[in-house]
Amino acid sequence: YVAAVYEHESILSPDPTALVDRQSALELMDINLDIYEQQVAVAARQGAQIIVFPEDGIHGFNFTRSSIYPYLDFVPHSQFVKWNPCREPYLFNDTEVLQRLSCMALKNTIFLVANLGTKQPCENTDPHCPSDGRYQFNTNVAFSDDGTLVATYRKHNLYFEYAFDAPAEPDYKLFDTPFAGKFGMFTCFDILFFEPAVNLIRQYNVKQVVYPTAWMNQLPLLSAVEFQQAFATAFNINILAANIHHPTLGMTGSGIYTPVKSYIYHNMESYGGKLIVAEIPVITMDYDTKLENETLSRVSGKGNGQLPPTFHAEMMYDNFTFVPVWGEKGELQVCANTLCCYLSYQRAVLTDELYALGVFDGLHTVHGTYYVQACALVKCGGLNFSTCGQEVTDASAVIGFQLWGNMSTPYIFPLLLTSGITLDFADHMGWKNHHYFLSKNRTSSGLLTAALYGRFHEKD
Repeated sequence: YVAAVYEHESILSPDPTALVDRQSALELMDINLDIYEQQVAVAARQGAQIIVFPEDGIHGFNFTRSSIYPYLDFVPHSQFVKWNPCREPYLFNDTEVLQRLSCMALKNTIFLVANLGTKQPCENTDPHCPSDGRYQFNTNVAFSDDGTLVATYRKHNLYFEYAFDAPAEPDYKLFDTPFAGKFGMFTCFDILFFEPAVNLIRQYNVKQVVYPTAWMNQLPLLSAVEFQQAFATAFNINILAANIHHPTLGMTGSGIYTPVKSYIYHNMESYGGKLIVAEIPVITMDYDTKLENETLSRVSGKGNGQLPPTFHAEMMYDNFTFVPVWGEKGELQVCANTLCCYLSYQRAVLTDELYALGVFDGLHTVHGTYYVQACALVKCGGLNFSTCGQEVTDASAVIGFQLWGNMSTPYIFPLLLTSGITLDFADHMGWKNHHYFLSKNRTSSGLLTAALYGRFHEKD
């Protein structure tokens, strides 16, 4: 099928904390919706059957609970209401944004997924009802190609979004398409958690996911395109990921991902939006992880006489234990807590760049709390040990490697990021002898990060 995602540079309110009336809020949102309308038409002309827009693309961000209120639409949150906002605008009040989105889908005969703020009145008999008598949700909506509202999803894992409430129970939301079967959806920070993302995929055997996001890139392990691809690969699914475009805030990185190919956009230099359209296969069954002839050679320190020193450095706000990756080839291991990481490597050409193999097995507590098990081969920022873990975007060392670790969680995201924030695919990966491994004969360009990023959900 042909899919489209649009990385949108949203027109933002100059003062998101200011209290404005509904009319002013609609005027701002209409500017963004005008851009959406143009992009839907362009995508449809290129044959797209579904288009996905980013999180916060219509209203922006940094609101307070009260200042966002005029920007919120009412959406009936029930699978029993069959409603076409474009054809039946009179059914509910405060649905102007939904009406415009519905009409775009109808007019261009395309499935459309967008993110907006929604409100839902509640009774004080409801123990969760906020004191102002309403819920405010960060919501994805999906419309079918005739403009019917086919799914609404309320974001479960909020990322410091004080204007919004999280629903009491996670939403598992699917919608059906004639061209690719069922799609699941979740939003941004949700991708790092068991509920609802992992559970939705496992429970409903979802093979296509739409994913609006407003993601701030964090190298070396959580750049948007790097993690989006790793997620598609780990679960053998297609992901249509639309990010917001605000380079000054570190926000860029969208793509259409299959387990074996990615069509991505990452641009920190220029402004404006970007439409990606790609034809991808419908996934109906599981890919087999390529496991042939992989031998995990047990790394022993002998042979080089001298074991390289271990050192500690902060990476992604976590205290990683590292060993330097010296010389043109070698075998290394480094351990922390219960996790041991092993690397055998060969550099095509020796460059004057410092690489290190790092391990972390613990609770990550900055910008969210979640348990991580990670084995990571990274390029350091400079030649000092203290620079390992810094954000690096360019590298020239082409490396062949096999990386493995005795991970205690089945949820492992294989990261493979190359110079200029480009992506590479592993030759082989998967489980063998209770270790998860990732191997590559040689990277297509300079290696930035090769990592196993494990999420140990039970220990959150």
